[in-house]
Amino acid sequence: MNSQTYNQAILELALAGLADLTTSAQAKKAQRTPAQESHFLCNWMVEALKEKRFSKLVAEDLTAWIRMARSQGAGAELKRLLERIVYQYQTVENSPLELGSALNAMIAELTEREWLVFTDTEINTKLKLDGDGQSSLVIDVKEFTQHIQDKQLIKPINLYVRADEQLLAKIALSHGLLVSQGNKKTSLIKHHKTYRIYPHNQQPALCLLLV
Repeated sequence: MNSQTYNQAILELALAGLADLTTSAQAKKAQRTPAQESHFLCNWMVEALKEKRFSKLVAEDLTAWIRMARSQGAGAELKRLLERIVYQYQTVENSPLELGSALNAMIAELTEREWLVFTDTEINTKLKLDGDGQSSLVIDVKEFTQHIQDKQLIKPINLYVRADEQLLAKIALSHGLLVSQGNKKTSLIKHHKTYRIYPHNQQPALCLLLV
């Protein structure tokens, strides 16, 4: 029996939540308000967690979303959250691109957009990039040369980025790439966040979502 990947588990959860929300609305024969939709999905997630309906890979996500819905109500926008997950994960699922080629295409686009892009420097200690506020991407030269083989990504690559992260997520997705959520603490470049891309887009946790 094949074990489920995180991508499969989070997509299954999001699709099931939206399907059950639609079924419930059709049964009630009434248009739900955003507050009612969030209330339904919060209760649905509580039941799903209690019944262990989905893989334990997504248990932390469910717990976080339940907490968020209880504190924010309709502001949690759970339906929109699930729709964003479905859109991004299905987009990359259907992408025919080799991810090594996809990364190079993304770099070419960023260069055209006048980002500062560096892929020829070894990153093994804290560094500072004087970019004068310009958007920038730095990749360790060893990772860039050794983690791509025959146009495929064979090992994760760290992207050190200083930019609007929604723009980063949007451009990455347009090239068939999911990027991890940013982490400032692990970044070796001052004023940059670390994002990661993984072989076959198999992120171990929820990717950076488009708003």
